[in-house]
Amino acid sequence: MKDRVLVLDDNEGIRNLLTLILGKNGYEVSAAENGKKGIDIMSRDGADIVVTDLHMPEMDGLQTLKEILKINPEAVVIMMTVDKSIKKAVEAMKEGAYDYIAKDGEDGIDPEEMMLVIERGLKEARLRQENVFLREELRKKADFSKIIGNSPEIKELFRTVKRIADIDSTVLISGESGTGKELIAQAIHYSGIRTAHPFVTINCSALPETLLESELFGHERGAFTGAADSKKGLFEIGDKGTVFMDEIGEMPLSIQSKVLRVLEEKEFRKVGGTKNIKVDARVVAATNRNLQQLIKEGKFREDLFYRLNVIPISLTPLRQKTGDIPLLIRHFIEKHNKLLHKKIRGIREEAVMVLEEYPWPGNVRELENLIERIITLIDEGKEFIAVEDLPSEFRAAENPRGVLDGGAAVPGPEGAIDFKALVGSYEKKIISAVLGRTRRKKEAAKMLGLNPRMLRYLVKKYGLGNEGKPG
Repeated sequence: MKDRVLVLDDNEGIRNLLTLILGKNGYEVSAAENGKKGIDIMSRDGADIVVTDLHMPEMDGLQTLKEILKINPEAVVIMMTVDKSIKKAVEAMKEGAYDYIAKDGEDGIDPEEMMLVIERGLKEARLRQENVFLREELRKKADFSKIIGNSPEIKELFRTVKRIADIDSTVLISGESGTGKELIAQAIHYSGIRTAHPFVTINCSALPETLLESELFGHERGAFTGAADSKKGLFEIGDKGTVFMDEIGEMPLSIQSKVLRVLEEKEFRKVGGTKNIKVDARVVAATNRNLQQLIKEGKFREDLFYRLNVIPISLTPLRQKTGDIPLLIRHFIEKHNKLLHKKIRGIREEAVMVLEEYPWPGNVRELENLIERIITLIDEGKEFIAVEDLPSEFRAAENPRGVLDGGAAVPGPEGAIDFKALVGSYEKKIISAVLGRTRRKKEAAKMLGLNPRMLRYLVKKYGLGNEGKPG
């Protein structure tokens, strides 16, 4: 497909010359003698490059430029002017023109210079288009690519992120450690209109008060001992983008007041500075603390809480969405296979069931660390993770050291009672009793507070396969 060039000049000789030269160089050319006709052509046929004179009847080049960019903000507009009008051409560049070429009198134009400027302009136009395409691709890939799950909680989280991605309201993400608060902040940023601008992060619990203030707001030279140079803070670096403040509940009260000012006034001062700096950054904060309790204790500002809590997002702990565990396991196996150059194909169902019953105090982060550990240490040549590959704290109940007889525990080594074997015995009796009452395994699982897959596993483990019905 040929690149389209629109030539606008009230001088017929220049229109004809440029049409001829551009046509010989493989461009599709349209031409008109004034801005109004040019706007009509642009609206109807479009153009990649517009070459327009500054001085034309009915609509001058400056007004034509503005109208063209309304139709196509990505169009490359090149201005032509006689030498005495260069000041106005510079004004046009401030309005969005790509470049200008000085005419040698009313009838003169350098064809070689024009072709160089047009070719350079087209390269820039293509780069703009590629950047737009890549940003859109980034939005598609980055918005939810790292958030794994199919539970109702995850689906609702997806919907929330999509709804809020393109607005500027502050977001407060709360959840236990390891639930993925920073991943959600990244999804909000990279799926929104600020994706082309910086995403900057700071952990408010990791730095002492003076250093935290400097990191957030920057400092002037000589502001404190060791401040040999002026430094930008994260709010200044994150201008037009997103500033993610993790563990906001650990922020000292003295800095909370300054963050509040940024949210209210959209400005701040560097440490040791006297000048107000304007900033346009979206703020996303996260915490694993109960901020309302901290307010009661006088450790967190109530006004800052309400400024941050415009859009609250609460992340569900992994133990409350165990249905996502198989998907997460599969994802982490694929990830760490690549990182560790392993070829684990999957995980046995019995092992998944054991992991689904674990309370996961460290949430998704703990699960990933476990899968990484298993893949690192698993026997060479083994393709599937099994129960015996799990750490001892997970498989302890799978290998009791003693047996039970009539409810009494047979002593283990050195006469000690085998607690795990005793618990296993009662577990078997309780499951057997419930299956005898309901005769339906789904109903039995509900009564026992187990998911159906785990009940099937325990039924098989204890040899209760003939008890109960599958429905």
